[in-house]
Amino acid sequence: MTTSTRATTGAKASPGASPGRQAATLALTAVAFFMVVLDALVVVTALPSIHRSLGGSLGTLQWTVNAYNMAFGAGIITAAALGDRLGRRRVYTAGLALFTVASAACALAPDVGLLITARAAQGLGAAVITPLSLTILSSAFPPERRGAIIGIWGGISGLGVAAGPLIGGAVTQGLSWHWVFWVNVPVGIAAVIGARLRLAESRGPRTRLDIPGLALVSAGAAALIWAVVQGSQTGWTGTDVLIGLPLGVVLLSAFLIWETRAPQPMIPPGLFRVRSFSAAVAAVFLLGASIYAAAFMTSEFFQLAWGDSPLTAGLRFLPWTATPLLIAPLAGALSDRIGPRQLMVPGLLLQAAGFAWIVVLAGSGAGYTAYLAPFIIAGVGVSMAIPTTPAAALNAVDPAMLGKASAILNTLRQFGAVFGIAIATAIFNSSGSLADPAAVTSGYRPAMAAAAGFSVIGALAALGVRRARGPALTQAAPVSPRDASERSDPDAPHPASRTPGQVSQPAVKTVRDNSGIAVK
Repeated sequence: MTTSTRATTGAKASPGASPGRQAATLALTAVAFFMVVLDALVVVTALPSIHRSLGGSLGTLQWTVNAYNMAFGAGIITAAALGDRLGRRRVYTAGLALFTVASAACALAPDVGLLITARAAQGLGAAVITPLSLTILSSAFPPERRGAIIGIWGGISGLGVAAGPLIGGAVTQGLSWHWVFWVNVPVGIAAVIGARLRLAESRGPRTRLDIPGLALVSAGAAALIWAVVQGSQTGWTGTDVLIGLPLGVVLLSAFLIWETRAPQPMIPPGLFRVRSFSAAVAAVFLLGASIYAAAFMTSEFFQLAWGDSPLTAGLRFLPWTATPLLIAPLAGALSDRIGPRQLMVPGLLLQAAGFAWIVVLAGSGAGYTAYLAPFIIAGVGVSMAIPTTPAAALNAVDPAMLGKASAILNTLRQFGAVFGIAIATAIFNSSGSLADPAAVTSGYRPAMAAAAGFSVIGALAALGVRRARGPALTQAAPVSPRDASERSDPDAPHPASRTPGQVSQPAVKTVRDNSGIAVK
């Protein structure tokens, strides 16, 4: 058996997996991802209380969110590679344990610096959980069911989106902000035990760890974000900005150059020759920027401009954040029939329209009732995009590359969240401040407009997603680079997904670049 055959076999769903094991896999991975999503947003409604307890400016507060998201994004691809080499269940369980311990450390943090450090450790645990949960789940089900299953997974994890601000507000108001982290500990312990007992072990292609690539992309992203944060607070001609921005550009440029020459790059350039994958990744980056920028700023608006309690602020989010529970599973199943682009594009545009409407209302003095319709519109839109973007990306690549594709997808989603919050904060600081309700509103409106803009650009990017006629499962076949580049639409049905009487289509030819990626 060749190396490529072994890798492909390891990435496929296990044909002998029982319905009980499949159900357990879905439940365990969804619960773990719920925890990860919950912790990204649970802090949002607790930020004013953390500010009163530990001090710090808006720039400091955003690092309690961005430290998590940066570590999350930077560690995903390395975590996926470790899972392929050492065993996905083994590494996944270790990530759950790290996340649980770091949650306790956050709860015990006596100052902002230690809280931010513990949040970064949490982010590393999340970086392990997220890609491996999606890979383990994708490997447990046949390709023709993947869209529906990811839709269910997205709907359950969407509970984390809905519950994050609400739980954060309720726990902060009823107990203290420390308990928004303590709630993860019993869930994490149960998830570790369940993973050890019920998840099947699997491995992917054994690749080298791209340590130089990891260092360059992490340092480059950190330098750019630091420069944006400092520029929004101390001015754009300060030393931090004049050094940070060029340094970030140089480091990220060096990363791109290194990835084209590395023997086994962390982000194989060959994947981005697949048009649908590139478009889906760009859309998910902008989706993350839009969601997190809007959530971060809206929490401050509700509590500091309107004077809401943490619980009230959390409840006000529900028309936006609760809709994925109902819409995401339906959108995932429908995408298997009509294609993901038909849901991604209108979904992102609906979210943009809802956010733009909120910008208008925030300057009019309208009461909360007027915000219900735009929040629901934005919620329906994001519910259509959340499950379809990963389905579009994962169905566009060779099955042996599911691990790396999932890792890249989640990495750029988290980096999108970090950049979205950083840019929205910079816009907020340029137009307003936390000094009084009027100043908060003055900063909130242009920051929210930026979140709407991210959604519009994401919709434009999603236009590049092509509808596949079937799962993108292929056998490696040597073809010329010209033939490979001409075939950018991975739409040949897999034999297992053909209906009776359907005419067999020619298999999609693939060519592997120097990183082993099958380019369609």
